[in-house]
Amino acid sequence: MSRTVLKVAGESGMGLLSVGHIVAKMLRGMGFYVHSDREYPSLIKGGSSNMQIDFGPSPIRCLSKETDLVIALDREGLVEYLDTIKEGGVLVHGFERHHLIKDLQEKAAKRHIHLLYLPAHSIAHELGGGELMVNMVLLGLMWRVLGFQLKPLEEAITEQFAKKPKLLEIDLKCVRAGYEAKGVEIPAYKIPVPKSKPDQILIDGNMGVALGAIKAGVRAYYAYPMSPSSSILTYLANFSHETGMVVKQAEDEITAAQMAVGSMHMGTRALVATSGGGYDLMTETVSMAGMIECPLVVVLCQRPGPATGLPTWTSQGDLQMAIHSAHGEFAKIVLAASDPKSCYELTQQALNLAERFQAPVVPLSEKQVCESQVMVNLEEGEAIAIERGLVTAPKELAALKSADRFRHTENGVSKRWIPGSAPAGYYANSDEHREDGVLTEAADEAKAMMEKRMRKVEAIREALPDSVVFGPKKADISFVGWGSSKGVALDAIEACAEKGIKVNYLHFDYLWPLRDEAFRKFHKANPNIHMLENNFQGQLAELLEGKTGLKFKGRFLKYDGRPFYLEEVVEYAEKNK
Repeated sequence: MSRTVLKVAGESGMGLLSVGHIVAKMLRGMGFYVHSDREYPSLIKGGSSNMQIDFGPSPIRCLSKETDLVIALDREGLVEYLDTIKEGGVLVHGFERHHLIKDLQEKAAKRHIHLLYLPAHSIAHELGGGELMVNMVLLGLMWRVLGFQLKPLEEAITEQFAKKPKLLEIDLKCVRAGYEAKGVEIPAYKIPVPKSKPDQILIDGNMGVALGAIKAGVRAYYAYPMSPSSSILTYLANFSHETGMVVKQAEDEITAAQMAVGSMHMGTRALVATSGGGYDLMTETVSMAGMIECPLVVVLCQRPGPATGLPTWTSQGDLQMAIHSAHGEFAKIVLAASDPKSCYELTQQALNLAERFQAPVVPLSEKQVCESQVMVNLEEGEAIAIERGLVTAPKELAALKSADRFRHTENGVSKRWIPGSAPAGYYANSDEHREDGVLTEAADEAKAMMEKRMRKVEAIREALPDSVVFGPKKADISFVGWGSSKGVALDAIEACAEKGIKVNYLHFDYLWPLRDEAFRKFHKANPNIHMLENNFQGQLAELLEGKTGLKFKGRFLKYDGRPFYLEEVVEYAEKNK
């Protein structure tokens, strides 16, 4: 595998995102595969932030732990990220008092790291700019280090800041000054530019959810902002004039969930998204949806808890909550997205499953998936048809009876129609009820209705796809995982193959009701099997071991708010093969 890793580091508010997005867009336009993500504290301004971009001539599905080149926009970026640079790498910075940083030169020299200093602050001010222009000066120097031509970069900056002509002129002067880098000895750092360009777009997982919602015919989106789900609200609001979708920021998560249930009950495809704390508030509504058998889709974007936890970092800690949350027993479906393409597809599948089985569906995402930008082709594979699960034929509507709405059926799914579309009415009663929705507390009727609803569980299980194996059928070491574990596992398969280590991976998109047939076969064929999960308990491992009695040889678990990096998984594979 061939990849180059660069990182832009500095305080929030210093323009590192602008630099990162320009670079990522440029690299994609040049034909590179790109994978980028940002780390930032839960502060509007200040703190230590960075945006990392991994790029290369072949697909990149995860981030690396070590970097080739760092642009440090401030002192903290210079000090904090020096140790992440590979031996022989480059650190570009503009901190004038770098000579006062203890052991900086010694640390760099020990690992042959090139420290490239340019008085970026002075240059920016001399050219008529302010502190925010420092990023443009250092961007120019970084682009020179990579060995790329200046003109395409100038064109990208012009496109980015076209609406600010006065600032654009200064930006371009700053970039040129950085690129010329007078007095700086530039190390030889040549990266071959790909001869062809992949037919893929660069988007994050939340954009995948938004596009999936539009494709699935969602007509109403309700949410209360909570990272890392917030940008779904922004994306859909930006598209609302073109799509005609109602996009509503509710006063809280309870209201958002209630509005989604109300919309779905009346036949409008609706969607809601939140994070763990917001989902806690929604669970009473989720339980009600289970009782009245109303479709409801809540995208749960995970971040570390408990409580506020690490609000801007990543986790896979909410699987058990998604499965077991909300009081009472009822059918529920839990899915997990692994990248922007699966966000796009599983959003559509979730809405279809919710309406087909008249049940709540919780598609899980996570900060690493929500905000990482990845190269994908959304139109690969078969198109997903919209399945509403509604009675719409005039003759069938005319023949409906009130008791049809919750009638006892073999698979637990009864006929559903939009209120007012048929002569027959029914009660959507959150108390236990009879087939027509009329309240009941009779023991035999309550027992029969509970059994009716729970028959859906097996029907759903049979309808869900099983987990999928990647890599060779038999391997030296095998991994099982879900969510963002997929990307790092697939890259590790290739990286380990270069070291002569056979690795394979079993991936779960559909987590509940749990299907275990593929896991049993995978376990039988591969004796050295390990779980790869971004949580403390190994939550999927516990579910699989509890249901099958089959044990994992080991568990590689991570719960510090950071994703799995490629080097970590490769090193684990080498030690445990």
